[in-house]
Amino acid sequence: MKIREIELFKVAPRWLFLKITTESGLVGWGEPVVEGKADTVKAAVEEMSEYIIGKDARHIEDIWQVLYRGGFYRGGPVLMSAISGIDQALWDIKGKALGVPVYELLGGAVRDKMKIYGWIGGDKPSDAAEQALQKIEQGFAAVKMNACAEMEWIDTPNKIRDAVACIAAVREAIGFDIGLGIDFHGRVHKGMAKDLMKELDSLKPMFIEEPVLSENKEAFIQLAQYTTAPIATGERLFSRWDFKPLLEGGAIDIVQPDLSHAGGISEVKRIAAMAEAYDVALAPHCPLGPISFAAALQIDFNCINAFIQETSLGIHYNQGADLLDYIENPEVFALKDGYIKRPTLPGLGIVVNEKKVREMAKAGHNWRNPVWRNTDGSVTEW
Repeated sequence: MKIREIELFKVAPRWLFLKITTESGLVGWGEPVVEGKADTVKAAVEEMSEYIIGKDARHIEDIWQVLYRGGFYRGGPVLMSAISGIDQALWDIKGKALGVPVYELLGGAVRDKMKIYGWIGGDKPSDAAEQALQKIEQGFAAVKMNACAEMEWIDTPNKIRDAVACIAAVREAIGFDIGLGIDFHGRVHKGMAKDLMKELDSLKPMFIEEPVLSENKEAFIQLAQYTTAPIATGERLFSRWDFKPLLEGGAIDIVQPDLSHAGGISEVKRIAAMAEAYDVALAPHCPLGPISFAAALQIDFNCINAFIQETSLGIHYNQGADLLDYIENPEVFALKDGYIKRPTLPGLGIVVNEKKVREMAKAGHNWRNPVWRNTDGSVTEW
């Protein structure tokens, strides 16, 4: 079970796939990427591969600990995303070697199906009500949208009014039986977040995500006073140590670690257990590709506090390719009444279309996140 080779594939729309092959021929797939910094993470994986080539692929925990602790500098989006993809691939190999899904190796399944939500409205919300109805027709029972476009540190009441009106139109269209997540995307600073959260409270959001950037940990406690909605964050946190102060602060209700950023299956399992100890729910972040999504589902089916899962199927970022283009068993992600059934294939539960991956990697991608500016020319949060 020694690791023989690691290959990386940069593919549209903005993803990086990793393939680990063992000397026995077993293959595992991972998805290590920071959106907009794929080449940077690729270089980090290549550096790490110098250590893991020749190591026993079954020694997942030891490899994780060495990759994390073996460098003087640790943590952060690039290093943790590199570890994430390697970790996913190693779990995929181990599951395939033993003939069971990864969730079985984590202790078994706690549910038969997982609730899923999809994206509507794009970066600058428009026609969101119509898109929400389309998602429901596609089988979703919950949707998420950005709360607003760019927002200045202190902005006008009209900006708040327009944002609330757009979200209210969605709620009116879908009713209160459908979950409606509202993502502030870190675009809203504390001075405006208070007003926006207060105005949205009557619309009963399923959650409010990133009301401010997660580094403003002290602000979460203050903002919790302005809403009865659950507060979610975590897509820009990369380890259990990053989550610890937010959990201890008691102001968040949902953690959203990303399986391609927060240390992979191994670390997200630990983050989920920490959150459970604080009576906090889990909703893994996943605006990425099919491997990341498959890894998230393995966690969801094992962790009791997982309540909903994001998917990037049809998300506005997916230009030129989508999730199902890269797998040979798209039925594994089929939605029924808002849920995905528990996968049963070994490893991550998907069959990657390697021919398609190699073909798309010839063109690659050069995705970069937008740079937005306020009317005065100053840069603002995207």
